[in-house]
Amino acid sequence: MALTQQQTKFLKAQAHHLDPVVTIGKRGLTESIVKELDSSIEHHELLKVKLNAGDTREAEAQGAADAVKAELVQVVGRVAVLFRQRTDGTTKFKLPRD
Repeated sequence: MALTQQQTKFLKAQAHHLDPVVTIGKRGLTESIVKELDSSIEHHELLKVKLNAGDTREAEAQGAADAVKAELVQVVGRVAVLFRQRTDGTTKFKLPRD
């Protein structure tokens, strides 16, 4: 599900007050980090992830999003915002339509 510009803007505003829930350390995306990301994003839908320092933050954020089948909303500094709607059909966020 590709996000539109309006949906991305909406999700950025919703994520502004959130604190990072998962931290990706220097080992990168380990199996335990992927499991934690998956369970956290299933519960929260919109999630901030603290990234490892370095030049590969954008790739690391995209890798995390791909690992849990989520959309990468934005990367600002060392923090990435991921979004994935719940698999059970309930949702916390009603995304705007274009």
